[in-house]
Amino acid sequence: MIDLNADLGEGFGRWHLTDDEALLASVTSANVACGYHAGDPATMRRVCELAAERGVRIGAQVSYRDLAGFGRRAMDVPAAELAAEVAYQVGALEVFARAAGSAVAYVKPHGALYNRAVHDAEQAAAVVEGVRLAEAARGPGSPLPVLGLPGSRLLAAAAEAGLPTVAEAFADRAYRPDGTLVPRTEPGAVLHDPEQVIERALRLAGDGELVAADGGRLRSAARSLCVHGDTPAAARLARRVREELAAAGVTVRAFA
Repeated sequence: MIDLNADLGEGFGRWHLTDDEALLASVTSANVACGYHAGDPATMRRVCELAAERGVRIGAQVSYRDLAGFGRRAMDVPAAELAAEVAYQVGALEVFARAAGSAVAYVKPHGALYNRAVHDAEQAAAVVEGVRLAEAARGPGSPLPVLGLPGSRLLAAAAEAGLPTVAEAFADRAYRPDGTLVPRTEPGAVLHDPEQVIERALRLAGDGELVAADGGRLRSAARSLCVHGDTPAAARLARRVREELAAAGVTVRAFA
């Protein structure tokens, strides 16, 4: 069994980057942009309504405040400020998720914040503090899982704080031998060949391993598989990945 997630709602005003309706036909979890790297209130509301209608879990994809750079530029944000901004983003999405008859089911950082929280203990702790603030506002009995890279400072900090953690892998990103992602500034960081992406998804679900850029094998306990929503033909790719997983006897189901 594995969860299939993708980034949704990555537009702003009249500009739309992700094919949200098509992606929601295939994924089981939707990482919804919360307005800091992409997204706006109308987009967040629309995506939450569509996700709730289709039974797709809604996740808050929190980011550095970087609309111009799509949240992919390195930033130095004080820990207290970052924690507040994470809580703010989760809270904003929660309004629309609840209004749609659903709820925010997990939190996943985006872009530069995701990569920074892999190795930066302070920034990871700030993200976790923000999630805990948002969780406290939901009341008792409403845990907020954190989705992140296996072995990251983020998941370690979340576990230490008592938050549920979910390890994820990327079907369409290249990996370094140490299990971290190849930076997007390097050639081959994003995989575009559908057959290569599908092979990676099947290997992960069946054997629990990934192949690094140098050909080495990486063990992975990932429970969720990400297909980026902003890559060309993302919706078609997500549909094929889900079909091939099902054909291989893998149950595709939300972790949350």
